[in-house]
Amino acid sequence: MFTRERRQEVLLRLQRDGRVEVAALAQELGVSEDTVRRDLRALAGAGHLQKTHGGAIALDPARMSWGAREHLAAGAKQAIGVAAAQLVRPGQTIVLDTGSTVLGLAHALVAARQVRPLTVVTNSVDVTSVLDADPAITVHVTGGQWDGRSRFLTGPGAVAGVQRYRADWAFLGTCALDPEAGATSVDAGDAAVKVAMANSATRVAVLADRTKLNTTAPHLVLTPGAVDVLVTDVDDAAQQWRSHTGTAVVVVDPAAGPGAGTTAPTSRDTGTR
Repeated sequence: MFTRERRQEVLLRLQRDGRVEVAALAQELGVSEDTVRRDLRALAGAGHLQKTHGGAIALDPARMSWGAREHLAAGAKQAIGVAAAQLVRPGQTIVLDTGSTVLGLAHALVAARQVRPLTVVTNSVDVTSVLDADPAITVHVTGGQWDGRSRFLTGPGAVAGVQRYRADWAFLGTCALDPEAGATSVDAGDAAVKVAMANSATRVAVLADRTKLNTTAPHLVLTPGAVDVLVTDVDDAAQQWRSHTGTAVVVVDPAAGPGAGTTAPTSRDTGTR
């Protein structure tokens, strides 16, 4: 097993169990304890985990650095992005939020040639860099204050930038998502931009992998009833959202490959709010 593969396995176990132990990892991965310790030091230095005596614990995904979040549940984010792209139709204007899950949607839109032409409004420079090479996709950047840690534009300028548009869809990432609390954020500025994005659009889709589900953060973005479509990789969460809110849900199976999502259709999926 190569170093990169081994470290990805460590991250997967942290995501599943919340903690790992050096001795157990060494035995399970067939390497020395010193090798595991080096892996944990490297992952901690990159902001993926917190080292403890004899092992490591997972960080709150919502508070991880951009680089750490980008690699967490990468397969699920790719599958979620592909499924979300299937909601888009040619000629539409869509708003794309920041974050690694929405970035997966941006990559999927590049591959989804059938949705051209397309207009995209975003506060994410990373989303812009993915889409700007396609002449059939018109990209508008909101403006605002640059947040280098989280790699998005924020503040009153970003909010005002979003408010200039009327979109068919807003595709939002989320720091935390709960069927009773709704979509929430750890950052007040991020929450304000997300609220403006949701208000600018006819329909709102929230993209959330399993690390965001059944968690809450301090700043409200959307009440549960304001989410038109949830795209996720956890069927249990889908059942919760259907029963609590009636939200349409797309459930993807990352192990089955891109596009392996199934939609639970409701009138909310095709109607307006």
